[in-house]
Amino acid sequence: MTFKRKLVSAAILALAAGAANAQISGNEVKIGVLNDQSGTYADLAGPGSTLAAKMAVEDSKAILKGMKVEVISADHQNKPDVGSAIARKWYDSEGVDVIVDVPTSSVALAVNQITKEKGKAFLVSGAASSDLTGKACSPNTIHWTYDTWELANGTGSAIVKTGGKSWFFLTADYAFGHALERDTSAVVVKEGGKVVGAVRHPFPTSDFSSFLLQAQASKAQIIGLANAGADTTNAIKQAAEFGIVKGGQNIAGMLVFLTDVHALGLATAQGLIFTTSWYWDMNDPSRAWAKRFAAANGGKYPTMIQAGVYSSVLHYLKAVTAIKSDDGTKVIAEMKKLPTDDPLFGKGMVRADGRKVHNGYLVEVKKPSESKSPYDYYKIRTTIPADQAFRPMSEGGCSLVK
Repeated sequence: MTFKRKLVSAAILALAAGAANAQISGNEVKIGVLNDQSGTYADLAGPGSTLAAKMAVEDSKAILKGMKVEVISADHQNKPDVGSAIARKWYDSEGVDVIVDVPTSSVALAVNQITKEKGKAFLVSGAASSDLTGKACSPNTIHWTYDTWELANGTGSAIVKTGGKSWFFLTADYAFGHALERDTSAVVVKEGGKVVGAVRHPFPTSDFSSFLLQAQASKAQIIGLANAGADTTNAIKQAAEFGIVKGGQNIAGMLVFLTDVHALGLATAQGLIFTTSWYWDMNDPSRAWAKRFAAANGGKYPTMIQAGVYSSVLHYLKAVTAIKSDDGTKVIAEMKKLPTDDPLFGKGMVRADGRKVHNGYLVEVKKPSESKSPYDYYKIRTTIPADQAFRPMSEGGCSLVK
């Protein structure tokens, strides 16, 4: 080959490489972790989710092949207006391609709509409302880790089947709490139980005394906590002070995280039964990743939300690499085509309605005497198969389902 022909060949290769990367806006993939960084949900998501996203980027280097990826974060303060403003700014002027995590369903539902309008991508790990794959489903959103239907059917069904027939709900007064109460009530009634009442509390709140007195007066066998984070731990602690469990009623934490059990301590939390999508001590890959995470997170082990951020970002970057584009609508479509497979959630898939499908687990908190190491808190009572863990697509009302 002559020198001139070599130059022409090199130029063609350079043009081809440029064309391949031309669809990556700004020659960079920008990931925005949007969550509660300082309040009620900071421990279960917060800075830990940002760390998880960065770990996913680090572990994706083999497939990225030199592609530049940046992770930024912001605190939505659990306020839809604050979250919406950040999302718009990120999309419009800061080059963010995908927003991840977003606990607090009211914020997530707002970001879901903005993401669709802007043609970007949204990977939900923290928010719970099953409406995200139901009436509010979007071609730009994937609901990754868990949802209210899974929690209700895993925990609610198990409790009713073992004798907890009458229920009273303490419900966080916003989209997540409403959805969780709705979905759990439906399961309780379906399984032959009944809901005798409910009370909605401000989100967040620290004083549950008046709400617990109403629950106590209801004489319901089960007091279902349709809340999360510090609201859940405060309600459980104050229920103990009121002697509610000693009086014969039981507490059902409808959404409980590893960080909640840690905050409560095993002496208080022992015996709690709830549903989770992931636990760090299930297998060797999960254990290895969790220990690496904890080493970078001040010794704190990961929640299922943080694991979901890692898993979702890993799959997102695989899709971006596959189609050589960060166009949000196209990337989400590719994520649905590609089977999911990662060290934490194993093999799975993303359905047409945007629901990531994997196993669920009904777990029980160990007694202090059963725990052998730091964060050794759960024993798995039942594995809920992936095809049963989430609401059937035909029942969600998603417009994307043909």
